[in-house]
Amino acid sequence: MGALTRLGVLGTDELVEALADSDPSVRCRASRIAGQVASRESPVEPASILIDALTGALDDAASAVAETAAWALGEWGHASDGAPTDVLCKMVREHCNPLCREAAVAALGAIGARRALPSILAALEDKPAVRRRAVIALGAFDDPGAEEGLHRCLDDRDWQVRQAAEELLEDD
Repeated sequence: MGALTRLGVLGTDELVEALADSDPSVRCRASRIAGQVASRESPVEPASILIDALTGALDDAASAVAETAAWALGEWGHASDGAPTDVLCKMVREHCNPLCREAAVAALGAIGARRALPSILAALEDKPAVRRRAVIALGAFDDPGAEEGLHRCLDDRDWQVRQAAEELLEDD
């Protein structure tokens, strides 16, 4: 897949097929590549099929696959708003792996869908790394609830959470 990507000939069908492979390392690599092609001037087409496959990968039994799929959806940004946003919100609230919750929060911030704000605010009660990511994600929202969440973070027990909130509030 890496060679096909470098040659510019890896298509959506191959990525979708790789996301359904029985080997988690193949699924993880496919998720990573799917995120990388999002930043190209002419990403793979049709993107909706790939985004649907990545959304399905959020429920993967292998946490590394789910985490990478969340990151990839964030790389697609606004293009992955819709069903992926809802699944990412669920991932933030329910996934057992904090790295997956952190990746989901970051993706929601990149997507910037207004309906994701309650899930991002809920992540302010999670582990420090997730809270730090949630603070950064709140920077994507021009909303009184986001600003209130940032103000709450000024008293967080983690200094990095406090510092990130201070920096975002100073930028306002």
